[in-house]
Amino acid sequence: MARRCGRERRRCARCAGGGGGVSDQHPATAPHFPLDVVIVNYRTGPLVVGCLASLAAERGRGASLRAIVVDNASQDGSAAIIEAAILREGWDWARLIPSPVNGGFGAGCNLGIAHALDRESDARAVWLLNPDTRVMPGAAAQLAGFLHAHPAAGIAGTALLLGDGTPWPHAFRFPTVLGELERALRWAPASRLLSRHSTLRTMGAEAARADWVSGASMAVRREVLEQGLRFDEGYFLYYEETDFCRAARKRGWETWYVPQAVVLHIAGQSTGVTGADAARRRVPRYWFDSRARYFRKNHGRGYALAADLAWICGHAFHLGKQALRRAPRSDPPRLLSDFLRHSLLVSGRA
Repeated sequence: MARRCGRERRRCARCAGGGGGVSDQHPATAPHFPLDVVIVNYRTGPLVVGCLASLAAERGRGASLRAIVVDNASQDGSAAIIEAAILREGWDWARLIPSPVNGGFGAGCNLGIAHALDRESDARAVWLLNPDTRVMPGAAAQLAGFLHAHPAAGIAGTALLLGDGTPWPHAFRFPTVLGELERALRWAPASRLLSRHSTLRTMGAEAARADWVSGASMAVRREVLEQGLRFDEGYFLYYEETDFCRAARKRGWETWYVPQAVVLHIAGQSTGVTGADAARRRVPRYWFDSRARYFRKNHGRGYALAADLAWICGHAFHLGKQALRRAPRSDPPRLLSDFLRHSLLVSGRA
């Protein structure tokens, strides 16, 4: 990674490339490492205003950041709400970019990234935040300090809190056939046996490398973007950050989980897929399409078919186990039938 470290090493005597855990804590007064924040909004105007307010508080603590809000053709008055708040609060460091179409989360991020790179900005990274997030005190400084000290880190994700403040200390492994089986089984003995293949990883109190991190709060170093890496707009929603982190790794960049930076995330406010009432709603088609695209694109059709079979078998076992226990339904309606209909077993889509 020496070719990428040169510019950072001139400013940081602690250039630490490498790939192990990190024990040093980064001070709240981080070195100058400006961030451009990109928020993609779809019908969550008041939540975006709350997110911007939390960023304004970070600026008040000395963080060097600006914000770009992309409105993905909400058509519900969200853009007007956000624009009015920016003018009312005097947030001259924030701007609203309207998108003429809703091309999905990745497309919205790409639009925001394009504006971030085109602006006369000295930002060293673009911080992608969901509209339903609130930045906790000091998170911007911790994230900037980590990226400044670790030039091999192309992507850095933060720790998350759930809406009620409960910690959600997780990052991820790339999805695999065995990972799909473990996820679908939801059976403790199998989870222990397949723990090394589980997609979800519980992280510790120190920064550590991961395969991918949640796109709800994910910073991407400017050099990664200047190399031309963008989100695959073939994903409408979900799996786009997984694919992005995988593409970054192929280019030699590392992805890190940074627990010292904390962001509150009220999940599922735009989609309902991961919200508190997710079990009452059918999973939308775009989730199945995104999952299928990820496996086919990165592993091929045969592997994607094996991943489908693993999930179907695991979920069927789970349903049988639940029936024997007479446990109440906890899954979205018609999950198995919808999965089958969108799988390669039935649809045969290329």
